[in-house]
Parts: sequence; C-alpha cells; structure tokens
Amino acid sequence: MDGMQDAAPDLDRATLLEVVRNAPLVSIDLVVRDPAGRLLVGLRSNEPAKGTWFVPGGRIRKGETRAQALARISQYELGVTLGCGDVHLLGVYDHRYETNFAQVEGISTHYVVLAYAMNAVLDVEALPADQHSSWKWLEPGDTNNVHPNTLAYLRD
Repeated sequence: MDGMQDAAPDLDRATLLEVVRNAPLVSIDLVVRDPAGRLLVGLRSNEPAKGTWFVPGGRIRKGETRAQALARISQYELGVTLGCGDVHLLGVYDHRYETNFAQVEGISTHYVVLAYAMNAVLDVEALPADQHSSWKWLEPGDTNNVHPNTLAYLRD
C-alpha cells in the first residue's frame, strides 16, 4: 500500500457505533454522470438515508490514503477500481442524519464528505446490490425520493 501502514480493517459494529456517537466520519461520495448528463443513484438499503435515492460512496478507514479509499469504495460500490486520475474533486460537504447505521435511537450521524465527480458508462443492472437495492440514471428534474444531500450535487 504505497509503503504506508496498511489500512485498518473495518470496525466492528459496537466500535463503529461509538465513533458515530462521538465523532464525524470522513467519507467519499462518487458523483457519476453518464454522457447524457444523468446522475447515477442507488436506492439505499441501509441507514442512514435508507429508502432514498443516493449516490454511491463509503467511509474512509484509518490508515487509508484517499487514493486507496477511492479504489476500495469504487470497487465495492460500482464494481470498478477508480484512481485519482479518473475523478475530480467536486467539493467537500457536511452530511448530517438523525439516524445511524445500527438504527439505535438518539444517535445521529455526521459525515464530512469528499465528493468526487466523474463521467462513465455503467450498466445499472450489473452494479453491486449490497448497499443499494436498485440503481438508476437520474433524469434531469427527477427529484422524487432523492435525498437532499444528493440534490446538493445536482446544484454544484
């Protein structure tokens, strides 16, 4: 891993919940557009944002560089490994949710998100279904059930 310390394995559920309770998480969102300018979104299967259309993404793990996290997250979420040369930084965003991944009452979630944009042609039928129950290319003007944090990417 580029001569650096290996990234830590993913946290166990109890440890992650304590982190969520006490600190913001740093994550990467992938803002993928097709040649027609449509935005790739998936219907979230898990909290936070469960049941809404959202862009793919994930947390950066301790010890991971942004490049390593980008490669891991893009492979897991899209089935393709992206490098820093494949994307450009759209911006840094704060995402706040009243819920958390474990659905424990009274614990909100705060992400500091590095949003990376790219253009791609992807088959939505072939995308992984672990975090999203279905995928679609969001048509311009279609904001039905699209999470407000994803709508921010449409404005930028």
